[in-house]
Amino acid sequence: MVNAGPGTTTEAAAPDRSAYVAVLLFPLLVLAGGLVGFLTPGAVRGLSGWINPLLGLVMFGMGLTLRPVDFALVARRPLPVLLGVAAQYVVMPLIALLVVFLLRLPPELAAGVILVGCAPGGTASNVVAYLARGDVALSVAMTSISTLLAPLLTPLLTLWLAGQYLPVDGGAMAWSITRIVLVPVVLGLAVRLLLPGLVRRALPVLPWVSVAAISLIVAIVVSASADRIVEAGLLVLAAVALHNVLGLTLGHLVGVLTGLPPAARRTIAVEVGMQNSGLAAGLAAQYMNPLAALPGAVFSVWHNLSGAVFALVCRRADARAARRLPES
Repeated sequence: MVNAGPGTTTEAAAPDRSAYVAVLLFPLLVLAGGLVGFLTPGAVRGLSGWINPLLGLVMFGMGLTLRPVDFALVARRPLPVLLGVAAQYVVMPLIALLVVFLLRLPPELAAGVILVGCAPGGTASNVVAYLARGDVALSVAMTSISTLLAPLLTPLLTLWLAGQYLPVDGGAMAWSITRIVLVPVVLGLAVRLLLPGLVRRALPVLPWVSVAAISLIVAIVVSASADRIVEAGLLVLAAVALHNVLGLTLGHLVGVLTGLPPAARRTIAVEVGMQNSGLAAGLAAQYMNPLAALPGAVFSVWHNLSGAVFALVCRRADARAARRLPES
C-alpha cells in the first residue's frame, strides 16, 4: 500500500484488511450456499417462499447504511451520478443482449442474463469502490439512485428485452420490486434517522446478515434447477463472466470519454459491472423459471471475485505511479 503520510498506512490497514476479507470471503460463503442447494436440493427447495422476505432483509440493511448526505451528492455533483446511473441501465442491458447473441443462449438462460443486466447496482460495489480507491461517495449515491429507480426501470427493460424469450409480467414485477426493494430501503433509512446510535452499533454486523441472506437465496435458487446445472453450468459461467467483464470495461470507458477523474472512472466501472444479482435471481425464480434464476445466482459469486481483482489492479497501478513520481 502506498504511504499517504506519517501514520496513515497503519490507520488505513485495518479497514483495508476488513474490506478485503469481506470481498473475498463473501463469494466463498455464497458459493457454499450454492453447493448446499446443488448437493442437497430437497433440504432447501421447500424454502422458496423465503426468497422475497430475504431480499427485503438485504435491502432493509442497505437502507440502514444510508444517510441523507448520501443523496446530497446528486445535487452537488449531478453529472457523474447521472452518467453512472444512465450507464447502469443502458450499458448492462445492451451487453446482456450481446452475450445472449454471441453464446446463443437458450430462452431460459437468455431471459435470466437479461434480467441481471436490467437490475440495479449491487450493494457490494461500495466496498469494491473503496478498495479500488474510487470515489466512495459517488458509489453510494449511484447505488442508491439506481435502486430507487429499479421499480420502474427493471421491469420495463426486462419486459422489453426479455419478453421475446419468456413471458414477463411487468406490472407484477414492478409491484414486487416496490415491496422488496423500495419499501425496505426507505424503512431502513427512516430507522437510521430515528435511532442513529442503535444503527451505528449494528453496522458492523449488517454485511454478514446480508451475505447470509444472499447465500440462502442462492441455495434455494440452485436447488430448484440442480438437475440442469451440470448441463448448463459452464455456459452460465461464460455468460456471467463475459457480461461482468464487459460491464467493468465499458463502465470505465464511459468515465474516460466523459473526462471524469480517475477515481470517478473506477467507481463507474464498478457500479456498472456489479449488479444486484440476488434481486435478479429472486425475480427470475418468481416470474420466469428456476433455470432463468441461475445466471443471477452465479453472478452473485462471480462479481465479488472480479471486483476484488479489479481493486487489486487499481491499487497496483497506483503503486507503480507512486514509484515513478520522484523521477518526474
